[in-house]
Amino acid sequence: MEAHEEKPIIYTMENKPIVTCAGDQSLFTSLYTSLAQQLPKEPMEWRRSYGRAPKMIHLEANFVQFKEELLPKDGNKALLTFPFLHIYWTDCCDTEVYKASVKEDMQRWQNILRLHSSVDWLIVVVESDAKKKNKTNILPRTSIVDKIRNDFCNKQSDRCVVLSDPLKESSRSQESWSSFLTKLRTLLLMSFTKNLGRFEDDMRTLREKRTEPGWSFCDYFMVQEELAFVFEMLQQFEDALVQYDELDALFTQYVLNFGAGDGANWLGSFCAPVRSWNGLLLRRPIDMEKRELIQRGEASLLDLRSYLFSRQCTLLIFLQRPWEVTLRALELLHNCVQELRLLEVSVVPGALDCWVFLSCLEVLHRIEGCCDRSQLEANCSHTVGLWTYATEKLKSLGYLCGLVAENGPTSEDLNRTVDLLAGLGTERPETVNSMQSPYKKLKEALSSVEAFEKHYLELSHAAVEMYRAIGRMRSARLVGKSLAEFYMRKGDPERAEGFLEESLRLYVAEGWSLQVTHTRKQMAECQKLLRQTDDYLQTSALLAGDANLNQEERTHFCQEILSFASQPPGPSDQTVALSMAAFAQLRQLQFSPPGAVVHVGAALQLELRVRCLMPVAVHVGQLAATLHFSLEQGGARGRAGSSQRRPGQGPQGQGDGVVLFPQGSPLSGAGCSLTPALELYEMQDRSPSDSSLNSAGVVCKNVHLLLRRHDSNASLDTPTAGVLPAAVAVDDGAQMLRARDVTLQPGDNSILFTAPTGEPGSYTLRQLCGSVGRVQFVQSHIYPVVQYEVYSQEPQLTIEPLSDNLLAGIPQRVKFTIATGHYSIKKGDALQLSNTDSMPILHSSRCSATILSSTGGQLPSPHEHMGERALSIQSSEKVTSISLPPTPPYHTLEFQLEVLCHIPPAPLKLDSERLTNGEVRHRSKSRSHADSAMIHIDQKVSIDCPWSIYSTLISLTFYVPFKAKHTLLSAGRRKYIQVCLQNVSDSNFHLADPVLVERQPTTTVELLSLNAKRQQLVCSQQSLFCLWEMRWAKDLPPCLQCEFSASFVPISALDPPAAFKTYRYEFQLDRVSTLYSVKAEICPASGDKHCRTGTLCGLEVSITRQAEPSETEGEEEESTEIEGLKTTKLMYEVVDNSSNWAVCGKSSGVVSMPVAPSATHRVQMEVMPLFAGHLPFPNIKVFKYLPHSAAQVIQPDTDSCLENDNLSLLDKGLDDQGDTASIRSRGSVHSVGSGEQQREQQRGLPMPRLEPFSPGQVFNWTQGRQVLVLPATDDHVMEVNVT
Repeated sequence: MEAHEEKPIIYTMENKPIVTCAGDQSLFTSLYTSLAQQLPKEPMEWRRSYGRAPKMIHLEANFVQFKEELLPKDGNKALLTFPFLHIYWTDCCDTEVYKASVKEDMQRWQNILRLHSSVDWLIVVVESDAKKKNKTNILPRTSIVDKIRNDFCNKQSDRCVVLSDPLKESSRSQESWSSFLTKLRTLLLMSFTKNLGRFEDDMRTLREKRTEPGWSFCDYFMVQEELAFVFEMLQQFEDALVQYDELDALFTQYVLNFGAGDGANWLGSFCAPVRSWNGLLLRRPIDMEKRELIQRGEASLLDLRSYLFSRQCTLLIFLQRPWEVTLRALELLHNCVQELRLLEVSVVPGALDCWVFLSCLEVLHRIEGCCDRSQLEANCSHTVGLWTYATEKLKSLGYLCGLVAENGPTSEDLNRTVDLLAGLGTERPETVNSMQSPYKKLKEALSSVEAFEKHYLELSHAAVEMYRAIGRMRSARLVGKSLAEFYMRKGDPERAEGFLEESLRLYVAEGWSLQVTHTRKQMAECQKLLRQTDDYLQTSALLAGDANLNQEERTHFCQEILSFASQPPGPSDQTVALSMAAFAQLRQLQFSPPGAVVHVGAALQLELRVRCLMPVAVHVGQLAATLHFSLEQGGARGRAGSSQRRPGQGPQGQGDGVVLFPQGSPLSGAGCSLTPALELYEMQDRSPSDSSLNSAGVVCKNVHLLLRRHDSNASLDTPTAGVLPAAVAVDDGAQMLRARDVTLQPGDNSILFTAPTGEPGSYTLRQLCGSVGRVQFVQSHIYPVVQYEVYSQEPQLTIEPLSDNLLAGIPQRVKFTIATGHYSIKKGDALQLSNTDSMPILHSSRCSATILSSTGGQLPSPHEHMGERALSIQSSEKVTSISLPPTPPYHTLEFQLEVLCHIPPAPLKLDSERLTNGEVRHRSKSRSHADSAMIHIDQKVSIDCPWSIYSTLISLTFYVPFKAKHTLLSAGRRKYIQVCLQNVSDSNFHLADPVLVERQPTTTVELLSLNAKRQQLVCSQQSLFCLWEMRWAKDLPPCLQCEFSASFVPISALDPPAAFKTYRYEFQLDRVSTLYSVKAEICPASGDKHCRTGTLCGLEVSITRQAEPSETEGEEEESTEIEGLKTTKLMYEVVDNSSNWAVCGKSSGVVSMPVAPSATHRVQMEVMPLFAGHLPFPNIKVFKYLPHSAAQVIQPDTDSCLENDNLSLLDKGLDDQGDTASIRSRGSVHSVGSGEQQREQQRGLPMPRLEPFSPGQVFNWTQGRQVLVLPATDDHVMEVNVT
C-alpha cells in the first residue's frame, strides 16, 4: 500500500449502562461532572454465576433524566436501553417544604417504579451547611433524612444516602463522596449482574428451543449479539468475542448437519443465489447494512459470514491480537467456499474468487492499518497465507477471463469479466480515496492482460519472498511452480525452467512421488520447447520408467528415446549419454565359481541380473562393463588368506558369490541417494609364520566421493543439473566385459559375461554402459564394489595332524597337502624328509596319494576328485624319499603318513613352560592344558621340495599322554613307595605290568609289589596308583635310584591287536631313613576324666631318636659335644591350623638331642580346647636348628617327592603365616625365625637358622589322632565340632 494512505479509524462502543435521575435536576447538573469523573476511577470485583472467574471492571454510566418512557415494557428484553438504576436527588432541609412538595414528588416516583417492577433505586440527600444556617425552623431532634428513611426506606435503609457539602474540598466532603460512590457502584453492579443473569437465562432458554419448528437463527443471533454488545460496553472484549465464537460454531454445525442430510428450515434463507461478492468490510465497527439484513432474515451466507467476521475482527483488534485475525480470516475463506458447496448455493463462476481476493486484501489492509512496518515484517508468517490465497484466486480469475492465454481474452471472456465486475457493486465510501484499495486492484487487474500480469507477478513474488524469509521453502517452491505454469501458458519456457528445476529438486529430496512425476512432465514439455535434446531424453527416460504414469504415457516417452536413437547421426552429432538408473536397475551379480578368485587361465563367468524399467522391449546393441586392472590383490599375493573382502561376503552379499545391489529411491534419477553410500572394507594383518591375526581395521574406499564439495545449485537427482555422465568411448582392446545384441524385456533380465583371466591381478568393475543406437545408458559408479582376482600361486606344502593333538609313544597319522600352484609336478619329483632317531617315519607298501582338481577358485574351494596314485617311499639312515605322482598345475595332492615319537625316560618340561624371553610358547591348533599340564616334545623335520632350492623346516609337537609322580610313605620304621600315573590326554588306555626296580641293585633293599591287578583301564583324566613296600636287611642306603615302567596301548588299537608300548619314569630318593619320631598325649585337668572346653589341659610331647644319622646326614646336622655327650639341636613348634586349641605359654623351643638311638626328650605345655567334640591333636613341627656358624646346606630337588606326614615350614605359605599370627595372638612366644631375627639377617648379622627335615626323616605318631572334649557344665549353648 502507499505510504500516504489514510489509516482507518477504529470505532468503539459509546453505549454505557443507563442511570435515570429524578428530583432536583439543577442539583444533579451541578454534581454531574464530578460524578462522571469519579465513578470509573475505582475498579469493582464482578462476581458472576455458574462458577465463572471474578473480574475487576471499571463502571461507567450514562446519566439521563427520569422519564416513564425509559422504563422497559413487558416483553422488551433489550439490555442496551435498559435503565439499571434510578436515583432521586434532593437537597431539601426544610420540613414544611418536604411535606408540601418533595414527599409527594418522591411518592409519585416510587409508584411509577413499583408499577414497572423496578426495585433498583437510590435516594440521595445533599446537605449543605449554608442552607442550614438560613433555616430557623429546623427540628433539633429529627432531620429530613430520618423522615425520608421512615417514609420510603423502612426495610432498606441503605437506599437513602447523604452527600455532605459535595462541592467543598473538606475531608468530610471527601469521605461523603467516597461513601456515596461506593454505594453507587455496588448498587449499579448488583442491578447489572441481576438483569444480565436474567437475560442470559432467557437467551439460554431460547437456544434450547432451536429444535422446535419456527425457531429462527437470525432472531437468536440478535439476542446473543445483544449480550456481546453489553460485554463490549463493559470493555470485556474477551467475553464479547466468546459470544460471537459461539454463534459461529452454532451456525457451522447446522451447515455440516445440512450437508449430512439433517437440514433446518431456517437455512433455506441462506441458500439463495449469491448476488453480491464485494468481500469483507472491516473498516467499520458495525456494518449496519448487513446487520439489518440479518435482523430482517434476508442475509445471504456471505453476508452473515462477513458481518460475523467483521465483529470478531473488531474485538480481536481491541484485544491487541491482530495476527489471530489473519489466521481466522484464512480459515473463514476456506470454510465459506465449502459451506456454499454444502448448501448448494448457486454462485456465478468466478464470483467466489472475487470475494476471496477482495477479502484477503481487506484483511491485509486492516492489519497494516493497526501495525507498523517492523511488526509486519517480523510477523509475515501470519500474513503470507493470505498473500498466497489471493495470488491463487487472481490466477484463477486470469484463467477464467482469458488473461493468461497467448492470444488474449475472447468476447466471451470479456462478457464474463463484465459480469464479475458488476457483482462487486460500487466502491465503499471508506476506500474511495485510497489508490490501492482491493476494489481498485481487482478492477485494474481484470481490465487488461498487462495489468493482470503486473498484479499477479507482484503478488507471487511477494509471497515467495515471505516464504523464503520464514524458511518455508516447500511453500516457496509451490508458488514458484505456479509461476512456471503461468509462464508456460504465456509461451515463455525459459523463465519457467528455473522454477521447475527448484521444485523438482525439492520433491526428489523429500520423496514426493506424485509431485515428482507431475513436475517432470512439465519439465519435459519445457525442455522440448527449448530444444534441449540431452535433457529432454534424460527426462523422458525417467518418465518412461515411472510407475505413476499409465502405460500409454510411459510408452510415448520411451518411443521418444527410441526414435531419436534410430536416427542416423550427422557429421557433427555426438553420442548422447543418459543415466542407467532411468533405464534399468542392477539387481544382483553372481560369480561362477562363487569365490570370485581364480588362477590364471581359469574360466570365470558373471551373471548380471537387471530390471528393465522401460514399458516395451529394447534392443541393446552392446552391454559393456569397464574393468580396472590392479596388482594390489592379485599376482603372487593372491592367496587363500587375502585380507580383501570378497564379493558376496559383505553386507550386500549372501556368501555364495552373489552381490546384491542396493535399490535407490524410485524418485531419484541417479538410482542412489544424494549422499553416496559408504564403501567399507575389512583389512587384516596376519603373521607370515603362523597366520595369527596381528591387527584388524576398516578402510573406506570412496572417501573422494564422500568428502567432495557439493554444488548448491546442482543435484545428483535432477537430470538438468549438469551432472549427466559423459559418453563412454569403448575401446576394443581394453579390458571389458561385453555382451552383444541383447534384448531387454520389461522386468527382470539375465545377461551372462565371460571375464578375462589372462593376467594375474585384481579386476574391478567401474562402469556399465548399454548402447542403443545414438544413445548410451551409463552407470558411472557401481556400488558395492564388484571385483574378482586372478592369481598366480606359488606351490605350497602343509603338514597337519589328523587329530587335535599328536600323542607321543604311539603311531600317529599326519596329512601332507601339496597345492601345486603354477608348478607342474613331473615324473621323478620327490620329497626328501630328514630322519631323526626320536621320530621314525612308518610307511607301508600300500600308501597312496589323492589328486584333487579345484574349480578355479582360490583355496579353500570345492574340489573334484581326479583319482588316486600309488606312492613310492624309500628310506635310508638319514633320508626318507617320497616319489610324487605327476600332477598338473593348480591341483592338490594329498597323502598320509604314520610317524612315531619316542618318549624319553627322563622327565621333560611342561607345556606351560616359558621361553627365555618370558613369552609363552604359541603353537597352531593347540588346546589349553593348564589343568592337565601335558608335557610336549617338539620334533623338527627338514623337507626338500623339487620346486625350491631351499629346505623347508616343519615342526611337529607331540604330547606325552602320561604324567607320573612318586611319594615316599612311612609307617613307623616301615617305608612304602607310591607312584601315581595320570592319563592327561583325551584318549583311553590299557596299562599292564607296572614294575618298579632299582637302577643300582643292592642286596640290602627289596621292593615288594602290593599291586593286585596286572592290567587295568585308565580313562582320560584318570589316575592309577601303584604301591611297593621297601624291605631291608641292615641299614637303608642314603640314596635310591628307581625306575618305574608300564606297558600301555590305546583302546582303539586293541582291534586289531597292537603291540604294547613302554612308558618309563625315573626318580631318586634321598635320606629315606627315619631319624626321629614324635608322640603327644593330652591329659585333662586333675579330677576330670575328659577334657572340657575352656579348661586347661596338659600336652606332653616326646621326641625320640630312632637311629643314628648316617655319614651324609651327620654332616648336615651340626652336633656339639658337652662332657663327652654328643648332641644335636632341634626346634619344635606346636601350632593349630584349625583354631581348635589355644596354646598357652611357650609354644616353641630348642632342645638338645643326644646322638644315640632311643634318646628321648619330653616337653610339657598347656593347651585349652575351644570347642567340644572329637578334636584333632595340634600340629607338632620339628626343624633342624643350625647355629650361625653352621654352613648352609642347600637341599637338593626331591623330584616331586611327597610325604603323608610332611611338616610345614614357618615361612612356607600364606596359610602357615596365618597360623603363626594366631599363635602370637594367644600370647605364645616365637623364639626363632621372628621378624626381628629376619631384620637382623637383613643387616648381615650372623643368626641361627631353621631347616626342615626331608620327607620320611620325622614320623609323627599323633597324625590323625583325636581327643574327646566335653562342653563346659555351665554352658547353655552347645557347639560341637565334627571333623
